[in-house]
Amino acid sequence: MAQGQQPATGGQAMAYGNDTLQTLDYWPGTGAKPPLILFVHGGGWKRGDKDNATGATKVDHYTGLGYAFASINYRLVPDATVEEQAQDVADAVAFLRSKAGTLGFDPDRIVLMGHSAGAHLVALVGTDMRYFAKAGLQPDAVKGVIPLDGAAYDVPKQMAQGGRVMADTYEQAFGADPARQKALSPTLHAVRPNAPAFLILHVDRTDGTAQSNALAAALKQAGTPVEVHALEGRGLRGHMQINRSMGDPAYPGTAMVDAWLKRLFG
Repeated sequence: MAQGQQPATGGQAMAYGNDTLQTLDYWPGTGAKPPLILFVHGGGWKRGDKDNATGATKVDHYTGLGYAFASINYRLVPDATVEEQAQDVADAVAFLRSKAGTLGFDPDRIVLMGHSAGAHLVALVGTDMRYFAKAGLQPDAVKGVIPLDGAAYDVPKQMAQGGRVMADTYEQAFGADPARQKALSPTLHAVRPNAPAFLILHVDRTDGTAQSNALAAALKQAGTPVEVHALEGRGLRGHMQINRSMGDPAYPGTAMVDAWLKRLFG
């Protein structure tokens, strides 16, 4: 494994649902009622894991800043739908909020962070409030959303322009129904209500750059506070690097996220 991809250890394992994949690991923060960073892994909606996608770098970095940290598993395609995956993310937020007093973090200072397919899922949950509503949550159940190098914020456009490499993955995840594809597109849900703030990061990938900028523009037009930043790194290697290196003090994206979180949490 590359540096930053080593599985983090010492987290408290919990189940937020009845399925074997509806689980999470939690690491406490320090001080009185620290904020919580909740991470959602990538893997093309069909693979990936809370352990190998998170890496010890993130956990050590964010808990070192005093934040609590959690990383979730969610049900995977084809055994589950993308809609069910988004609901898993919302349900994990609801579960953790219900345990905030016991776990010792501030339920009103939660940020969702996700990479790749996880970036799509956190953006979807942060724009389409049906998932939070079904989980019994309000739009401000999280204080902010950080999507890392997603490229399916506008699903129909991505499926039309994304090339053959990912075509089968997108078809398996989103199907052939244009209405369903639109319903699973965060950019097309960016009218309010949304989560209160977004930080969208991307590397030098043509589709990821265009999709990130379009999502940011839609959020901005709706009056939702949003920042979008480009990071070095090209293609698949850059796409993997943003996840592996996030939390490494030498990685420029780490400082961007740290500064944004400090402003957000006060």
